[in-house]
Amino acid sequence: MFDLMQTSGLLRAHVEAGKVAFGINHQMTDFVNDKQKDLDLVLCRPGSAAGPRRKLYTLTSLAKKWGIELTADEQARLDALPPIEEAPVGHVLAALEAKACMTEHGKAGPRLYDELNSSHQIVHGASSQALAVGFCMVNAADKFYSPTNRHNGPDANVHNQPYAAQKAIEAVSRLPRRSGSIDRGYDGFGIVVVDLPNDGVTPATVVTDAPAPPVGSIFHYDSMLHRVAHEYDTSFRSI
Repeated sequence: MFDLMQTSGLLRAHVEAGKVAFGINHQMTDFVNDKQKDLDLVLCRPGSAAGPRRKLYTLTSLAKKWGIELTADEQARLDALPPIEEAPVGHVLAALEAKACMTEHGKAGPRLYDELNSSHQIVHGASSQALAVGFCMVNAADKFYSPTNRHNGPDANVHNQPYAAQKAIEAVSRLPRRSGSIDRGYDGFGIVVVDLPNDGVTPATVVTDAPAPPVGSIFHYDSMLHRVAHEYDTSFRSI
């Protein structure tokens, strides 16, 4: 959301005018198949509250709540943006589903595909005009200490890299993508590769070499960002 607001001047104008807000873990319903799913983040027209109200956040207050570390330059850019607020969700304009593949890549690949594939179906089953955006983070570390893996005891899961990360990337790269509202698929999809042992000592780093998508790839984060901004500017210029 931080990056998209810097990329789309129209989105910034909509936020400043109070036309667009955000929702987190918002349940969407596929009108065709009557299926529900919680989407991680939605950009939406503000709706009316239903039921008990809780404290609503802004993008800035969420950054503080979750302890997001920003550089001085990032903080200055955040401060310069119009404040976008969480609100009861009205009409969804864009929905993001984010997944991570940190370990056991072979088992995770089919699950990642199925979960991400169902997300764009739910979004476009609810509204063909809404933008479906996907994001996947893949771990390229040789080892990973999993907090939920008990059968290895204190030992790390060992990965055959870069093969393991490449297979996970290939799995999500097969997800359908669309170029118009009559199609089904993602309107934008980004893949970021990290090196994260999760040992409590080694810092996480972003991997830019293979198997990470290179600059210019449709799966590169910047490509996803600019495509979604363009689709937003084209689709919602009249709201």
